[in-house]
Amino acid sequence: MAYVYCNRCSHRNPPKAAFCSVCGAVLDSTSDRTITLTRVDALQESSSHSDDIVFHTAEVPVGGAVLVSRTGEQYGDRFALIAGATNIGRHPQSDIPLDDITVSRRHAQVIFLDGKYKVRDVGSLNGTYVNQQRVDEVALAHGDELQIGKFRLVFFDRTVDNA
Repeated sequence: MAYVYCNRCSHRNPPKAAFCSVCGAVLDSTSDRTITLTRVDALQESSSHSDDIVFHTAEVPVGGAVLVSRTGEQYGDRFALIAGATNIGRHPQSDIPLDDITVSRRHAQVIFLDGKYKVRDVGSLNGTYVNQQRVDEVALAHGDELQIGKFRLVFFDRTVDNA
């Protein structure tokens, strides 16, 4: 399911929602080309709008995908997903290195297979979560939130449907 994020409060809403269920703001459709993500910080009640990430889907090549970090020291970083498998973990030679004790050295992989991106947990201790559900392997949809350790990464792809 491709979620729609509220540009005011960053709440994740169902894909067909026109208004945010938390703050009532008008929601952008998945065909909009600019997405704003609010910083997620477990130690703060709310965040400043000056910390928001503005992400233009045009940054992603057609047919490509990217993970955008919403937390930690890597807040705002964009990680392009490569053809084949993208390795995520604490190991410094990972394609996406996430340096924190909550992340296993070899934690997860994002695999591009049969025209879809899938995330696969590769035996991590703390598990891999998509939209707050623990998964072993699942297909990713535009707007899904991938949680690895304390890191929250939002998946954006650029296909014909959302280009």
